[in-house]
Order: sequence, then structure tokens, then C-alpha cells
Amino acid sequence: MNGSSPGVEDGRDHAREQGSAVAWVESPLQMLCAVEAHHAGLLGARSRVIPRAKLRPLEVTHRELSRLALPPGLELTAPESDMPRSGRGTTGAVGDAFSGKVQFRWLTTLPGRIVIVDDGLATIRLLELLTGRMWTPLLRARGNAGRLRTALGTAAGIRLRTAARSGRLSIFTALPVPAELAQAVRDKGAELVTHDFTWLRSQPLRRPRPEERTIVLGTSLVRNGLIHRENYFTWLAGLGSAEPVAYFPHRREDPSDLARVGEQPGITVYDGGVPAEMTLRGLAAEQRVLSLPSTAVTSLRVLLSARGVAVETVDVPDEWWTAEAAPSLRSHLSMFAHHDTGVTG
Repeated sequence: MNGSSPGVEDGRDHAREQGSAVAWVESPLQMLCAVEAHHAGLLGARSRVIPRAKLRPLEVTHRELSRLALPPGLELTAPESDMPRSGRGTTGAVGDAFSGKVQFRWLTTLPGRIVIVDDGLATIRLLELLTGRMWTPLLRARGNAGRLRTALGTAAGIRLRTAARSGRLSIFTALPVPAELAQAVRDKGAELVTHDFTWLRSQPLRRPRPEERTIVLGTSLVRNGLIHRENYFTWLAGLGSAEPVAYFPHRREDPSDLARVGEQPGITVYDGGVPAEMTLRGLAAEQRVLSLPSTAVTSLRVLLSARGVAVETVDVPDEWWTAEAAPSLRSHLSMFAHHDTGVTG
């Protein structure tokens, strides 16, 4: 990934032309990447980042970002319950393109441009669906959608592909996009811009790093029913019995599971909410990060490579997976397991 790629320069040209932008964010990673997108010039000269209300991880991330030197022209606003409307002369930025709120808003308003920022693994699925046929619905990989939800996803897919064809769609990502998929997205007319957290890397470190040598990133795979709970806790217990471990929760982990993690000998659970990219970017060379397949692995490698910190993905044994983990999902997750991903910039 290359924050100074030609795509970013194109984004700066957009900013001179656009005016203003509104970014609606529903997760800490989306909020951080909206700030990066504004810094890269992909949004507008003036951008408002609006978090969804009543989500504690967003409140914590909002507070942490507000303590840093935000890019000129960017405003972090108070949370709102509903996604705001974007007018024709405004760029509308979102992270979760599969959200019913987002898709409904796309059909009831027509922003001048649409920018998609990272929302974890769902971003890769979106790119794959975007390159499909015009009538392919934008639906999440898991779950059975009813007729009305499928109809909304189909209409949203048409709207997004139409925006791509007219040069009004940009995707801003730090994720490893295979070269073939990246080219297919660009062939649809969409602008694909990669970045390496340029703004965040320029900010001073505000949080002390954990003292433990080994840091484990929490996972949503247990709560989502994709891996067996007991296998996961047996693995954690083995780590904690070998050495002290710092555990940074995933925002979707079940509170009862977190309580159980904290009861494991040798494991200390740290406060969650803030993206790992912000919390762990100050680690030292003698430390290491362990994680099950996760988008955070990719971004932390970008941020920590210069510091000599090992960021290791733990391969999930076959017996850990539940029947809910379809082969296609496992294949998606494997994209984040290795350094050599065929990434295009």
C-alpha cells in the first residue's frame, strides 16, 4: 500500500473541485479512515465526520481523535441517530455499504460523489459484488435476506454501479486488494485509492505501550459463531501459561467472554473501543502481536513494520471452525494471513 500513489494525488484534485463532504461512520475503523480520506484529499476542502449515536466504541474513538491535530477543514461532530442527507454538491462518505440505513439513503438522495472507506472484511466483499452484474444485490456474506431486503440491496447495487460508471465512486482502503480484483473495480469506472495511514503516522504517541511482550488482538469470530468457543479459550490459556499476555478486545466481543478472558492466568484485558491502529502503533521491536485472521493484521503491519514489530496471524485449525463458517468466508479471511497478498497500489 502506498499513501503517495497516483490515486491519492487524484483525490487531492477532487478536493479542489468538490467543496464539502459528509462522512457517516458506524465503527472506530470507519471513523479513523474517514479522517485519513480527508487528509488524503479524497473528500472535500471541508468535511464533517458524523458518528452514529449510542455506540460506546465510537464515543471513545471520537475522544481520542479529538486530542490529536486533526487535518485542516475536518470537523468531528456530535453523534446522530440517523444518517444525514447529502446534497448533489456534497460528497457522501460511508464505511458500511451493506447497512440498510446507508442503502436507503442512497435511494432517497443523490450525493455528488460517493466515497467508501474501510469497514473490515466487508470492504473486500463489496469490491467483489461491485464487479458483478448490474442486478447483483449488495448483501452481507452471512445471513438470509428476505425479499424486501434483497430488493433494497439490488437497488443500492444499481445506484453504486451507476455512480462508478459516471466517475462518482471512490473506494479508499488500506486492505490488501488482489491485483485482478483491483483492476476489475477500476474497469467498472470506480476509483480505488490505497493508503498507509499517513495522517495517523504523523501524530505523536499519546498512550503508553503495554509492558507485556506478547499482545493478542481479540476476535469477533467467537461471538459470530464461526469458531468454537472452547477451542479459542484453550488456545488463550496456553498462551497465558507461557508468558504474560496483553489482550486488546474486539469491539464485538461478548462481555461474558471478555470476563472469562480476564480470568485466564497470565492474561490482562485492556480497555477496548479505540482501533488497534491507534492503540498499538507505539509498540517496541521486542514486542509481537498475535491475531486470528483480521483486517487489523494488515494495517498494523503497515504501521509497525518500520519499528521492527512482528505482527503474526494465527492459522485457524480446521477443527475450530463451526458449520457457520462457509468455505468462501474462510478463503476471504486467509487474505489477511500472509504478507504476500498480490496487493496493488
